[in-house]
Amino acid sequence: MASLLDALDRERLLKDSAAASALLPKGEPPHVSMLRLCEAGLLVGGLTVGYGVRPDELVGPLTAAMGGAARRLKVVDVRERPALELHVAAGDVTERWEVEDVPALVHNLNDLYRDAADVRAVAVLGEWEDSLQLLCVERRSLGRLLRQPFFAPVNARGLQDLVAPR
Repeated sequence: MASLLDALDRERLLKDSAAASALLPKGEPPHVSMLRLCEAGLLVGGLTVGYGVRPDELVGPLTAAMGGAARRLKVVDVRERPALELHVAAGDVTERWEVEDVPALVHNLNDLYRDAADVRAVAVLGEWEDSLQLLCVERRSLGRLLRQPFFAPVNARGLQDLVAPR
């Protein structure tokens, strides 16, 4: 497991390598170890989101973790019927988002800030311990991370679109 921890340390994603080393069982697949490390709070930019958390409740903590211009996003209105809809304002842009779950919110936020170099991209690492594990990563590191075998986010295709030239 040292290679995963070394890679995470090189990418400056690991908060405490000794604690991480003690936490990971030998032979565990690296993508599972990523979930375990995120849930334990050992990944820089990692967030653990309980299943009961609604997208409108997560906007504040998630945009704070994304940083940059995302911190100024405002939720103007929330409608619950027929589906959860957020009316958001980001600078001169206002949009209505139908967000049925957290991954849909992540998709919309990544898309809204696709060209903002100061905003971290959000990777959905997957489910672990009855929670969804998210990781906010610097855009300049995203392409490199997507080539790593240990980095297997559920939304890899959407993240790849963020690094691909348009």
